Amino acid sequence: MEEMGKKAHLVMDEVKKVIIGKDECIEKVMGAILARGHVLLEDVPGVGKTEMALAFSRAMGIQSNRVQFTPDVMPSDITGFSMYQKETENFVYYPGAAMCNLLLADEINRTSPKTQSALLEVMEEGNVTVDGITREVPKPFIVIATQNPIGFFGTQRLPEAQMDRFLICISIGYPAVEDEIEMLKSRHNEEPLDGVRAIINGGELLEMQDKVENIFIHDDVYRYIVRLAAKTREHSLLELGISPRGALAVGRMARAYAFLRERDFVSPKDVKSAFFDVGVHRIRLSQKARVDGRDAAGVLVEVLGQVKEPAPGEKVR
Repeated sequence: MEEMGKKAHLVMDEVKKVIIGKDECIEKVMGAILARGHVLLEDVPGVGKTEMALAFSRAMGIQSNRVQFTPDVMPSDITGFSMYQKETENFVYYPGAAMCNLLLADEINRTSPKTQSALLEVMEEGNVTVDGITREVPKPFIVIATQNPIGFFGTQRLPEAQMDRFLICISIGYPAVEDEIEMLKSRHNEEPLDGVRAIINGGELLEMQDKVENIFIHDDVYRYIVRLAAKTREHSLLELGISPRGALAVGRMARAYAFLRERDFVSPKDVKSAFFDVGVHRIRLSQKARVDGRDAAGVLVEVLGQVKEPAPGEKVR
């Protein structure tokens, strides 16, 4: 596992050639990929969301497709369609954008709910159904979707049930001054994406994902995860807490963090690292919280402070 962990870090090093100064964001996306999850990047245009996805696809040596979501994008653009061929007198299937290893869904909240639903069904089921015939998408299959903040022209809020399909939701944010200067210098004469080399391939990524799934979680750590989720459901500032599916997602992401830290077991630190990004898009603030100017991130930090983490040999009740 140690050798695989090193390769995962080499993949992240390649992405850092393109995305400068955002090492924490890169680690989170890598963790979500290792946990077989999908990623939602919510941020203003121009901060590198698309380039991050393309850099990951190149560094992992996998096939990627990109869809720029607009109101006229149809579900068949995602799933594919069948067309009658007169010469053969048969219907021929033409693959959609989902037939790849990594699908970059740009500005997902600018398209119609029907198209969003088609994409999210592929994310959940791992296959597409066209004219009654079901076809599996290639493995591994990862969706990295971007969305503009609500209020930007042409955007609409994704329903909570659709947001829940994404393992994590993160924001890249603007770079620090020195990092932005370094970015400007690096792009003076060349395109950094051209310098990204493939460290692994799809088969090796699947092997890494299998290793992550087998990382051990002690019962006390499971109990810690459940206690954190339960605390969000009873919090006075939240109308909607983290669901059981969200608690499962915390465990998956915590395993990925343990793998990246070259351990074969999950620690409470891994859970705390995973809890924020897995939970922030799964909770809904109450009216009182919105009036008081509270945000989801602040409430989750408060929850982490209210639930005691297990010490070695100590049970959490």
